[in-house]
Amino acid sequence: MALPDSLLRVEVVSADGVIWEGEAESVIARTTEGDIGILPNHEPLLAVLVPSAAEVLSSEGNREIVALDGGFLSVAGNRVAILSGYAKMAQEITLADAEVELAEATKNLEAGHNDETTKHHFDRATAQVKAAHRMAGRH
Repeated sequence: MALPDSLLRVEVVSADGVIWEGEAESVIARTTEGDIGILPNHEPLLAVLVPSAAEVLSSEGNREIVALDGGFLSVAGNRVAILSGYAKMAQEITLADAEVELAEATKNLEAGHNDETTKHHFDRATAQVKAAHRMAGRH
């Protein structure tokens, strides 16, 4: 069945598989160039994502918030793909746990642990805190 021109088909995919998929009215994500909003009939686009919380407004009117540790955003023909090594739905994240994880990752970075694993841990923790804040209505 063809998708109406007034909706987007969105897939959020992590290394673990499809995290969320469905029809949406809009998508907001943070790229290396800043925040971008995607509406139906958007021009084709390929962008690099930074660790953040992406937001999908589903066709049912639900705000779906996803923590991402970076990745790519692809838009073409009313199809949006968000591809990230790590993606987690905000409702699966508790702010307190995310803040503890971020504090631990920050402490490791400040202690001089600048290896890729520590940086990746920091990116994930940052994304989780942002997603949990957005879910709670704070930006």
